[in-house]
Amino acid sequence: MSRNRIFALADVSNHASRSSCYMSYRGQVYDVTPFLADHPGGDDIMLEYAGKDVGVVMGDEDSHVHSRSAYDMMEDYRVGELGGDEKIVSEDWVAHEDFHPDETDALADYNRNKFLDLSKPLLMQVWGAPWTKEYYLSQVHNPRHLKESARLFQWDALEMLTRTKWYVVPLFWGPITIFMFALSILQFTDQSISASQLLTLPLPALPVPTPQAFGKTMAAFFAGNIIWTILEYTLHRFLFHVDHYLPDQNWAMLLHFLLHGIHHYLPMDQLRLVMPPTLFFGLQAPFTKLAHLLFPKAVANGIIAGAFTFYMLYDCMHYALHHTRLPQYMAEMKRYHLAHHYKNFELGFGVTSKIWDYVFNTVLPVPTK
Repeated sequence: MSRNRIFALADVSNHASRSSCYMSYRGQVYDVTPFLADHPGGDDIMLEYAGKDVGVVMGDEDSHVHSRSAYDMMEDYRVGELGGDEKIVSEDWVAHEDFHPDETDALADYNRNKFLDLSKPLLMQVWGAPWTKEYYLSQVHNPRHLKESARLFQWDALEMLTRTKWYVVPLFWGPITIFMFALSILQFTDQSISASQLLTLPLPALPVPTPQAFGKTMAAFFAGNIIWTILEYTLHRFLFHVDHYLPDQNWAMLLHFLLHGIHHYLPMDQLRLVMPPTLFFGLQAPFTKLAHLLFPKAVANGIIAGAFTFYMLYDCMHYALHHTRLPQYMAEMKRYHLAHHYKNFELGFGVTSKIWDYVFNTVLPVPTK
């Protein structure tokens, strides 16, 4: 193990047994498991402080006197240091629709917490970071704020793909959604019609859609709306917040950071509040393929059009929840979503509504005063 790892307090407390015994002292972390059997005072004394800070007991001469060589020996068992445990959001913080956070002092924050230097590209810092997973999670869910978007990549070509204006979502996915909706109507009218025919110039002669075809497409469309609300909740809860099931590996933290961690770390970044088309393209691919495996093509395309429509509403609403004054219902959802970021990221997974939070008992209580 590297001797330069950065640990959270939870990491130390999780190693509190005879088989794995960690202690902290003056900000340093020690794995004293190999020393238990050799401790002159017996291992019972050490196990009493397993997973804890031993600063007080080490300095208490009435309890147990330690020689200079004992302190020197500790260096052999040092495995890293404790990171900062500063809470950026106070315990009495209350969600409010007029919330405007102060800008983070990037240098002071980095010096205190030994996490990310916001003045430099972030992804390579995550990739090469010495943190444990517990420390990463404790920090990435501790929000910071910058006036300008932090860089993810050193290279402009890659950086450009990570920043998205909110209106790009309907501009990019809107025409695709309209195409899928029209294709569904035509396929309910004549099942031999394919997408490639509609993308061929000149267009072939097409049948006149029937009212029955339109009605069937609308039924599939509304089914897609409902399916999206379930996907919104499940993806947010079980993919974006896989948090505690992450392997304690840098590649896993990097994926988490790219998918959702950066949004919790910098929640008011206006250019990272909606999904870049490249990211949503990758996320939607298995689900649209599944729709075509489960349903006839006309039904599948109607469902996809309905799901994409609600996805666009979701992403635009997500932006509005962070940065716009809203009517009453949406103002309530804004308070609810901000509380998910600033109070408890393990509850409140609904963004456009709380319905599935109620169903699955993950509602986040939000005081208004």
